[in-house]
Amino acid sequence: MCQKAHVPFRKEPALPPFPRAVSAALIALAAALAAPTATARALDVYLEGDPAGPAPAPVSGGLLLIGGGDRTLEAMRWFIAKAGHGHIVILRASQHGEAGTEFYREIGGVLSAETFVTHARSASRDPHLLAALGKADGIYIAGGDQARYVRRWRGTPIAEALDAHVRAGKPLAGTSAGLAILGEYLYGAMDGQSLTSVKALADPFGKGTTIETGFLHLDLLKGVITDSHFTQRDRLGRLFAFLAKAQASRPADAPPLLGLGIDEGVALAVEPDGTGRVYPSTPGTGVSIVSGAALPRLAAPGPLVAARVRVTIAGPQSLVRLPAGKVEDPIAEKNYSAAGGTITALP
Repeated sequence: MCQKAHVPFRKEPALPPFPRAVSAALIALAAALAAPTATARALDVYLEGDPAGPAPAPVSGGLLLIGGGDRTLEAMRWFIAKAGHGHIVILRASQHGEAGTEFYREIGGVLSAETFVTHARSASRDPHLLAALGKADGIYIAGGDQARYVRRWRGTPIAEALDAHVRAGKPLAGTSAGLAILGEYLYGAMDGQSLTSVKALADPFGKGTTIETGFLHLDLLKGVITDSHFTQRDRLGRLFAFLAKAQASRPADAPPLLGLGIDEGVALAVEPDGTGRVYPSTPGTGVSIVSGAALPRLAAPGPLVAARVRVTIAGPQSLVRLPAGKVEDPIAEKNYSAAGGTITALP
């Protein structure tokens, strides 16, 4: 075994201290050099196509509510036609510009697709981003983490621009986390977790059931809570809990809320008059509409208890009317009870 020779420790002589002003200046300079610029940290921009010029076809309003997963080509083409085949702006708070590439190069039929990835709340005041939102023919909110959207966009010029875009009669789309933030009430996932039905049913007032409001103000989704990846991730129970908790904060005479659970690979395309059509990518998938009328207005922690909650499932032949939640020609109507932290299908 090789051994190192022992070398006695020799204390270096102390250096004279810098004057306080010089020391502070050096610390500030080092911090400035080490940190990225505010622009780089706050916002990334990806552009496909030419954002100049008018849309080649008329632009009309509508909402495209997508349940995550694969997007149906027919529904995406509906959205692009609503945007007059013009300029699409994609908003997200993570990842990169893949959705813009998909719009411009894979689906096609648009003049441009510009993606803005916000990394800080300060990006909501970026002049280029706000100008693009103001001129957009269609806006698409991508998936990701809705807690970031709530923290970075609620109460900012981005939220104001989204409301103004819809009021101007232009189409808005959202998928997964982008769908979650569109309703009057929303599940914010503010604790950094993805809440399961088991935990939500065990205590709708639990810390993981983070229901938010005051974000967007869309007439067609007034009184609505949305959820995505619905059947695939067994989210019916948690939608019950979302409705129950949100209703507990409302006045006693307020109308019941409505839950929309949209399956993966399914899109609900809603016209300006509130009529919606379901576009599924695979047979047997659809949109579950849950009325909060049979869910109690909770007053204390504990498992959700409800005797009979009606769930209506809309498919490709159905017509959904929002915000009332009425469904013509549903593919199924089911009833569930809730107790002891579970839900049970009733005859």
